[in-house]
Amino acid sequence: MILPALTEAKSPYWRPIKYSLFPPLGLATLAAYCDADDEITLQDEHVETLQLNDDPQLVIIQVYITNAYRAYAIADHYRSKGCYVCLGGLHVTSLPEEAMPHADSIFIGPGEDTFPQFLKDLKQRRTQKIYTSQQRTLHSIPPIRRDLIRRNLYLVPNSIVVSRGCPHHCDFCYKDAFFEGGRSFYVQKADEALAEIDRLPGRHLYFLDDHLLGDRKFAAALFDGMQGMNRVFQGASTVEAILRGNLIEQAAAAGLRSVFIGFETFSNHNLQQSNKKQNIGKDYTEAIRRLHDLGIMINGSFVFGLDDDNEDVFKRTVDWAVNNGITTCTFHILTPYPGTALYKRMQQQGRLLHSNWDLYDTRHVVYRTNGLSAEQLERGYNWAYRNFYSWRNITSASLAHTELKHMLKHFAYAGGWKKFEPLWNFIIKTKGLNQMLPLLEAILSKVPGRQTLKHGPLQHSFN
Repeated sequence: MILPALTEAKSPYWRPIKYSLFPPLGLATLAAYCDADDEITLQDEHVETLQLNDDPQLVIIQVYITNAYRAYAIADHYRSKGCYVCLGGLHVTSLPEEAMPHADSIFIGPGEDTFPQFLKDLKQRRTQKIYTSQQRTLHSIPPIRRDLIRRNLYLVPNSIVVSRGCPHHCDFCYKDAFFEGGRSFYVQKADEALAEIDRLPGRHLYFLDDHLLGDRKFAAALFDGMQGMNRVFQGASTVEAILRGNLIEQAAAAGLRSVFIGFETFSNHNLQQSNKKQNIGKDYTEAIRRLHDLGIMINGSFVFGLDDDNEDVFKRTVDWAVNNGITTCTFHILTPYPGTALYKRMQQQGRLLHSNWDLYDTRHVVYRTNGLSAEQLERGYNWAYRNFYSWRNITSASLAHTELKHMLKHFAYAGGWKKFEPLWNFIIKTKGLNQMLPLLEAILSKVPGRQTLKHGPLQHSFN
């Protein structure tokens, strides 16, 4: 089982630490359907050199858009040796006709129902060329084969996924294409998710779900079951879910310390054009206040290049993020992924510049822009990253908090993540990345009591 490196992960302009965070859970999940006596190796090119001189009976390759060419080359290599090769993943689902010449079988959509069927067919020597997901459920799936994951190579080996998809339908998101033909959002049983959590050592968890709070009943049961587990965790949510009810308070009580939020844009026109209805009319500032009152750090996601953007969008976005104490930001250049509504619309409008998938990495302009030139867009994108993560703005954003401990956590988290590249590279090369987990857990841990500044006491609400 192989996860080829994304093209950008091998670029000298990208950060090795960014691609050493999470193990390939999708492949480890599929491995759980294999027989106990099957000999399986799991290789992730982001953290190791691939060993391609073997002669396995079966090769499974996960394909994303910017590793597609690499995946096809590996597939062709193994097929030339007589190995049976399967391709699956987001890109294969979006463009099956492109993938088919490189594989003996391809998988369309999630694989919880199709991969077990394929294994049965393989034993009976009656495999199909295409396996398309029909049944969408996570109930009673086998435990992930975490024994195949080399934990020491990842900063966050305790990553977990307890749902599939998302209840929303943003035009630029791959989700609708991947889950076409069935349910596009579904969850595990809460007790099964809790059992998987209980298997994981240490304290820290990272939920890789697109929307951890997307199913309120499930999320409430999950957070209730996590009470007393002494976990600290990170995940993703929407502004809407944070503002609604008391679910975010339940998450904080269970150990949520950092959340990824897709703010994307401040323009209602851009939100409407992108079908991001869950953000329209929502008070971003109130959501931030609520999170900060709970002591939850924020990773804000923003998209540049939507049709209502102009030259000042970069400075406005950075200034807003700094003034509101956003801990980290992820910026993107709008990218029309194949299979999305955005891709289809731009294709119809003749706005796509090419199909070089290596450049569909959210940092290159691959479409005809409106309002901004391609040069302005790429220059502004690079400026936003440099400016937001300058020491000056890391300090300013830290000081936007009202409590000293939150200021210090913000400074340590943002500065440590972005400003110590040589140290991260050294730790990665010496294969000691997992040894940094205690430090991450300490930064994310709960801060009780009161804190005193030189101007007087500050009452703590940091959880």
